[in-house]
Amino acid sequence: MRIEEMIEERFRCSKCGGTHCATKEVAMSGSGLSKMFDIQHNHFLFVSCTNCGYVEVFNPDILEGKKRGQLGSILDVFFG
Repeated sequence: MRIEEMIEERFRCSKCGGTHCATKEVAMSGSGLSKMFDIQHNHFLFVSCTNCGYVEVFNPDILEGKKRGQLGSILDVFFG
């Protein structure tokens, strides 16, 4: 089971108590050279409550215990 599916299955909003959410993976560049060359090696999951709109941010690397999105980072280097 993917981490997004696990979050959606267990979701409970900390603000309103809603049980439905939408997840979106977002990639961002860091600082220094990665920012200059627009290498997006930081990946996060944004989880939005569909009832009130409250958003929580999770680091999938920690939740899954491995690094995510490495292929995308490598392709960013070559294709910008």
